[in-house]
Amino acid sequence: MKKDTINRRNTKQRDIVFNSVTSRCDHPTADEIYLEINKENPHISKGTVYRNLNILSKNGKISHIKVPGSDRFDLRLDNHYHIICTECGKVVDAPIEYEKEEDSIVSKSTGFEIKRHRTVFEGICPECKKSLLKTE
Repeated sequence: MKKDTINRRNTKQRDIVFNSVTSRCDHPTADEIYLEINKENPHISKGTVYRNLNILSKNGKISHIKVPGSDRFDLRLDNHYHIICTECGKVVDAPIEYEKEEDSIVSKSTGFEIKRHRTVFEGICPECKKSLLKTE
């Protein structure tokens, strides 16, 4: 019963957090989401934002992306890859298809039940590349 109570609490706050994530396409960090929400809703604490991000990701409403630096959140729920800029930290979707057969190959060779795999490409984004060229 306690777990049920936790999932029902803060529905207004959870809606605000959910709307913040789904209104963006830039894979925001929890801090970026908190700062955005705090501008219009200063009564919502950082802990409330973090807790609701975790609940939303566990409930499959948003994706939790684990990348170097700081975890990100995504409105896309399908399995897909990401690219992170090693200069500015920007995260974008990689424009290639998710390779489902890799899950099967690893599962067959290890005995693990594979749910998904994550691939993060690292490189320098076009904007950083341009500014680096200007400084040379």
